[in-house]
Amino acid sequence: RSGEMAKLAQLIDNDVFRAYATYATIVLLKMMLMSLITAYFRITRKAFVNPEDTASFGKGESAKKFLRTDPDVERVRRGHLNDLENIVPFLGIGLLYALSGPELSTALLHFRIFTGARVLHTFAYLIPLPQPGRGLSWAVGYAVTISMAYKVLKTGLFL
Repeated sequence: RSGEMAKLAQLIDNDVFRAYATYATIVLLKMMLMSLITAYFRITRKAFVNPEDTASFGKGESAKKFLRTDPDVERVRRGHLNDLENIVPFLGIGLLYALSGPELSTALLHFRIFTGARVLHTFAYLIPLPQPGRGLSWAVGYAVTISMAYKVLKTGLFL
């Protein structure tokens, strides 16, 4: 049992793992922020999907007008969904990559570019910025995840 604790302590002392943990936390917090932004837009646009959410704005038929979709709410939701589609794979592949023994400078480059791309993607979605800004920021983040996956497959598996 004490051998397991020593291995965990070694992992925590690993600079690449700490870098991964730092940037994974940043993108997870960014993704969580999208939930709050969605709630903000739902409340300010008075656009809800559940009848119980309209209780503050009236009862019965008068509240039904708030059960609707809103283009601004839907835009934020699409940005949040895109985060789920891209940050979740980054978390898994990034962890495997961090454990595959990359150089710290290379790992930091991967983690920073991915994080920057996701933050840019969010701004491009919410402002909205003209294309190809959003598409390029998505592609850069996606390419970083593919690059890490390639490194994991190349160094860690018997292919």
